[in-house]
Amino acid sequence: MDISMTLFLVTLVAIIAFVFDFTNGFHDAANAIATSVATRALTPRQALIMAAVMNFIGALLGTGVAETIGSGIIAPPGDNHGLIIVLSGLVGAIVWNMITWWFGLPSSSSHALIGGLMGAGIAASVTVHWGVIGEKVVIPMFISPVVGFFLAFCLMKILMYSLRNATYKKTMRRFRHAQTISAALMALGHGLQDAQKTMGVVVLALVAGGYWNGSGIPLWVKLGAALAISLGTLIGGQRIMKTLGSKIIELDPAHGFGAEVVAASVLYTTAFLWHAPISTTHTITAAIMGVGATTRKSAVRWGVAGNIITAWFLTIPAAAAVAIVTYGLLHGIA
Repeated sequence: MDISMTLFLVTLVAIIAFVFDFTNGFHDAANAIATSVATRALTPRQALIMAAVMNFIGALLGTGVAETIGSGIIAPPGDNHGLIIVLSGLVGAIVWNMITWWFGLPSSSSHALIGGLMGAGIAASVTVHWGVIGEKVVIPMFISPVVGFFLAFCLMKILMYSLRNATYKKTMRRFRHAQTISAALMALGHGLQDAQKTMGVVVLALVAGGYWNGSGIPLWVKLGAALAISLGTLIGGQRIMKTLGSKIIELDPAHGFGAEVVAASVLYTTAFLWHAPISTTHTITAAIMGVGATTRKSAVRWGVAGNIITAWFLTIPAAAAVAIVTYGLLHGIA
């Protein structure tokens, strides 16, 4: 194995992984802050700064999701060929992220990464851990939005009943303050889930290149992933923010609070108890639909919701397809 080429590829994969993490930040920034901005609980600048800080903190709170990505999706060989496989998967994820960002569709960066790795693994004929993918990707992919929708619907119904005799303006003013907390919790969950996925990819590259044999995640990888996603979040994602904040339903502070609390709870539960890399995007979008459906069915713009759901189902195969093409172009250099 050419050591200089190996070092170059490991460095390249790490850099591109952090670039992916950066795109994840500005692609998914809307997940944490769109509802708070839409209800004027926070200004866009306040929301972005708060989300960036909480993303950074959340990224350092755990490693369970990172370990799932780092060892549970594919098993590339420990050589330059393995690094090309990981690199191809990252390219697939980044390209799909940029396409959906351009069209303002809140697709899943998590599933784009997983789809990219799967596609590269299939193209290279290496082991793809289908059992782990089924248990910790496919099942949560369907369960988390359903749970998010149902819990958000129930919580909103409880809030509406409990506050049925309250003064509307005073109540909304209180929820607007409460949304500062719920948005922070959502941003913390985003960092906890999404930054860890990048950590897992960098460790996968370090192991393939023979630069890491220990357990856990090196500190510099944690800090690098936390910083990259925070910087991406700080730049923000105005296109997707508009879709989540106003195109699905017209949000008020109470509905925004309910959606954020439920989505954050689902993110924490799956990260700490299941170590499942679920989609922050799917979870908050479903929660927004859930709180909107409590008012009346027509409150949710189901046509927009349908376009979003279509993007969800396309994400894994589309990112996998880009990764397969990328691997076909790159594998000859290893």
